[in-house]
Amino acid sequence: MGAATAGLVDFVIAMTVLGGLMAYYGFVPSVGLLLFPVLALFTYLLAIGIGLWLSALNVKYRDIKYAIPFLIQLGLFCTPVIYPTTLLKKYAWIMAFNPMGGLIEAYRACTLGHKPIDWPSLGLSCAVAIAVFLGGLFYFRRMESSFADII
Repeated sequence: MGAATAGLVDFVIAMTVLGGLMAYYGFVPSVGLLLFPVLALFTYLLAIGIGLWLSALNVKYRDIKYAIPFLIQLGLFCTPVIYPTTLLKKYAWIMAFNPMGGLIEAYRACTLGHKPIDWPSLGLSCAVAIAVFLGGLFYFRRMESSFADII
């Protein structure tokens, strides 16, 4: 949870710098910018949920820590961070299975205002983020009692 909170602080600092640059260049953001705290909350919940899953699995299966860098890199390429989902054309629906896909597209739409927010994709991403968080919390709590025995 501490790593996710540190990432959240880094995100707030980066958004402050972005806001300053947008003001300097005279870019007026859309009203969708008010959705940023909600998007940040769901991103934070997803990060904590994944962290809970991986930390509990790492205690039980020690080799998980070696797979995490590979999974992070795979997640980077499967998430529309440096490319828009419109690049995928008819296969853009596949991005709906990636919980960060809808969130990043919503961040992009809120910041740039060049297209409307894809509400179904965002809703699915938020639902998956909540499910991952609750599932991770449940699994971590269930495994927590055996951590001392395993370690």
